[in-house]
Amino acid sequence: MRSKTLQSVFLVVFVCVGFAHSQTSEKVDPYRVGENLTFVAKYKPIGLAFTVGDFDFRVLRAPNGKDYFIRSLAKSRGALVKLFSFRFLQRFESTVDSTGLRILSTVKRDEQGKRVRDSRAEFDYVENKVTWVETDPNDQTRPPKRVASTIVPGTQDIVTAVYMLRQMPLAVGKRFVLKVSDSGLIYNIPIDITKREKRKSILGKKWCFKIEPDIFGDGKFIEQKGKFAFWITDDAARIPVFAKLGTRFGSVHIKLKKMNNLANDAALKN
Repeated sequence: MRSKTLQSVFLVVFVCVGFAHSQTSEKVDPYRVGENLTFVAKYKPIGLAFTVGDFDFRVLRAPNGKDYFIRSLAKSRGALVKLFSFRFLQRFESTVDSTGLRILSTVKRDEQGKRVRDSRAEFDYVENKVTWVETDPNDQTRPPKRVASTIVPGTQDIVTAVYMLRQMPLAVGKRFVLKVSDSGLIYNIPIDITKREKRKSILGKKWCFKIEPDIFGDGKFIEQKGKFAFWITDDAARIPVFAKLGTRFGSVHIKLKKMNNLANDAALKN
């Protein structure tokens, strides 16, 4: 799997399963300070299963005490390191305007073995554009890479876009399109709600919605063949419990491992 595919899809997977819960059609604040969700990923070629990564998502207050600060961390472990000698770490830090729920900036650290890249995206709602700058901290002589794109209302980064699902009523057959800015480019990501079925998880056996983002294919977020789906509980809590990523190299299964400080803990008891 190409490095962009591995890194970017893992982030899409865990961002989606990490923050897609809500069922009310009312406009609610999708950011809940204190949320912390942790997932584990296993790579499953034919007849085998290897743990390959952990993923953690936290919602905090920004340093100004008013806006939201969402920290997302994806880190390799297990067989990916021991057997394949491949390490990755990808950290996103997204700052969101607490009044208009607009993405203000995205800071990213991307490590793949010895390759390291730092980037920052700034969203300008006067000029209606996003400006992304990437640097190599290991080579100060390398010129920064810059990309700028036009944005429209509702544009988010790869993390904050999926929070918007919290403001949407979910039902089988519905489709939403998320407009996502990544590395200075803008992508339209259709998301289909395709099924309602029971799944086992750390919460027990629960009715869940199956949700399928359309991210693979020519001109799409990942320009190769693949499939991706995730499941969230069909209840007031809307907890993500499982995701599956399929490519020609095998599949990756992602399970909810731990959750702390959820604002909707009471809903889990129902």
